[in-house]
Amino acid sequence: MKPERAFIAERPLAQHSEALLRPGPGPAELIPALSRATERFARSLRVALAPLLGNEGPQVAVAEPTSCNFKEFVTTVESLAANSLMAAGSQAAPLLCTIEAEAVLSLVDRAFGGRGQVPEVLPREFPLSAELMIDRLERQIGIGLAAALGSNSADAVQPIRRDSSLRQLHPFPAATQLAVLTVSVAEEGLAPWTMRIAFPLTTLAHLFGHGEKPPIARTRVGPADPLSQPFADMPLPVSALLVDVALPLSTISSLEVGQILSLPIARNIPVRVGKRTIAHGTLGSVDDRVAIQITNPS
Repeated sequence: MKPERAFIAERPLAQHSEALLRPGPGPAELIPALSRATERFARSLRVALAPLLGNEGPQVAVAEPTSCNFKEFVTTVESLAANSLMAAGSQAAPLLCTIEAEAVLSLVDRAFGGRGQVPEVLPREFPLSAELMIDRLERQIGIGLAAALGSNSADAVQPIRRDSSLRQLHPFPAATQLAVLTVSVAEEGLAPWTMRIAFPLTTLAHLFGHGEKPPIARTRVGPADPLSQPFADMPLPVSALLVDVALPLSTISSLEVGQILSLPIARNIPVRVGKRTIAHGTLGSVDDRVAIQITNPS
């Protein structure tokens, strides 16, 4: 049986707001938002890297973001680099940080008292000391990024995994669209080094899709503590130069068994780690062993 009357709704049909139906932010909005945050990133990274570099803080400059896909990005990264996949925020939005191998090895050399020298031929993989340095870099960069993104927690950006080969790490599909920040770090008397931070657009949507947050004010961090890990337990070869004398070639060429050479012992004996003098001391003995009493730490 079929009723012969028109169907009438009891109440008006729901009408959705156009604002609710609006698609999420696209590259035209997200990349400018990231661009506006570059100065914030530079300030936060400068403060975060200061304790690692052991000085008042480097000069940090962040270039305007560039766009590419992950396949294109891979071709710009050397076969040996510190590639770290990180997660930001409560939704663990992924981002990638890559640092050139020369910068990592230079920082390791400086940690051991050197001047930041890098071997002419780079190794195929990072030594353990470099892995420890990368671990510290990841933590400090995470702190800087968290501050720049306005997070209340220094742990808001956490490393997930790393690999010296970006192809092996494979953090994103090849077609993933990225916004890339190039960060230049310069210190007085040293060659500048760079790192790059790549944000998938989906990550930018999580970070900036609900408006930009102001940076969190943080107290200034002092110089690195030499007793802190991971380098506190590392053994370093220490040498003391007891005698430094010049002899003519004629004397050296006529040396014989039993011959006695008069060697003046310096009053201020330099104590060195590698080629760097770390202290001076005077010669003495303790328990029938030759000893040096430190008189002037450098």
